[in-house]
Amino acid sequence: MKQMFRFWQFVILPVYLLGPSLSGLNSLAAADPIKQPNILMIAIDDLANALGCYGDQIAQTPNIDQLAERGVCFERAYCQLPLCNPSRASLMTGRRPDQIRVYDLDRHFRDELPEIQPLPEFLKTRGWATARVGKIYHYNVPAGIGTNGLDDPPSWQTVINPKGRDTLEENLITNPTPARPISAAMSWLAAEGTDEEQTDGMIATEAIELMTELKEPFFLGVGFFRPHTPYVAPKKYFDLYDFDDIQLPYAPADDRDDIPPAAFAHNCPIPNYGLDENTCRQALHAYYACVSFVDAQVGRLLKGLQAAGKDQNTIVVLWSDHGYHLGEHQGVWQKRCLFEESARAPLIIYHPQAAGNGTHCERIVEFIDIYPTVVDCCQLTSQLPDLPGTSLLPLLEDPQREWSRPAFTQILRPGDGKPIMGRSIRTERWRYTEWNNGDAGRELYDHLRDPHEFQNLVADPQFQPLIGRFRRMLDEQIEGTIPETPFEPKRL
Repeated sequence: MKQMFRFWQFVILPVYLLGPSLSGLNSLAAADPIKQPNILMIAIDDLANALGCYGDQIAQTPNIDQLAERGVCFERAYCQLPLCNPSRASLMTGRRPDQIRVYDLDRHFRDELPEIQPLPEFLKTRGWATARVGKIYHYNVPAGIGTNGLDDPPSWQTVINPKGRDTLEENLITNPTPARPISAAMSWLAAEGTDEEQTDGMIATEAIELMTELKEPFFLGVGFFRPHTPYVAPKKYFDLYDFDDIQLPYAPADDRDDIPPAAFAHNCPIPNYGLDENTCRQALHAYYACVSFVDAQVGRLLKGLQAAGKDQNTIVVLWSDHGYHLGEHQGVWQKRCLFEESARAPLIIYHPQAAGNGTHCERIVEFIDIYPTVVDCCQLTSQLPDLPGTSLLPLLEDPQREWSRPAFTQILRPGDGKPIMGRSIRTERWRYTEWNNGDAGRELYDHLRDPHEFQNLVADPQFQPLIGRFRRMLDEQIEGTIPETPFEPKRL
């Protein structure tokens, strides 16, 4: 059932921009004048870099891989807070979590900044038709499926909230940790039926229809719920994978010895939730099945865009709200950490005229860069509010150009009676992390020699000047102070 509201959204995936002048791209500036571009933003919930285009040897993701081959695949894109609501609120508003004061699942960014204009609303007030299908802002999963969740009504003119058979078959889901709800457990179901009966399949169907209905230019946000737990996908996607190929990631036996306890999420207090290796492999198998299922829906979207004849004037941006742990560091799962696997997430942008198409970009970028990038693509940079991010259009033109910006990620934990703030900075070589300004522990990893962050170098005297510099940089970007009421009561 379609609901017509004054709502707006943006898309994350390929970016098709054709315009008379784009500030970041010389080749685009020389293009023939064409009408203002559409934006197709594709958001995928809890998607790790478990994609073929990111080097995963197991994942079968031909559609997203093809998008990466056509556009620019950002190898080192980092979220601002590895948890659904804060990350999405930060990305959509272009502000850091400390600016909007959103750190957990139940606070709305308008509680702090009621007059703020998120990206969809910014474009809506400038003539773009805005529509959302599925999860762009935060939803509790699976309880919020079919509702508006923690949506932002001023963003949209059209809102569609599909609800599929996956919500009706929760009694069939395998949950090896029954004390935990399926929303937070490594739970799964190889479902009967077709893609189109699942919520994410219905989302793709509705979005394809909207592509033909929306007046141009439009901003269409399409948000898929999988691979968020529970890991539910049609059985055929489980059959894509040989279970013998599904193996847990390697970690040395002493991997956790030099990691501060605060670095591990409070909702994953023991390795692998106490589950045996075979059960963890089944969960990982189900996760990959969900990734392939969502990949198929992305393929449907892109084919629908082409069939509607709007692919050559549509910018597509594809992202996941944050990274996702799949057993690293001796049994870390899901999110809420500041390791590489949590902070780093997929970001692919396709622009048909960009000189950098077909290239992987290894420069450090942040999710707060998406807002100014889309605005730049729409040639509205002169109207852009003061934002901490920067347009990525220069990297779409030349993905190997010089780029010196680091990425900043934070997390706020409930702690043991006292909240703990984690702050992390990522440069091309280093990751430095500290907990409660170092009082609860610190970490330093050299990604040139230690890409899996196995060796914490923070106690090595030779790196103390480097650590001092990183601490000053963190102070400039992340407050590090714990808000008076960091965790809001449930509102969904």
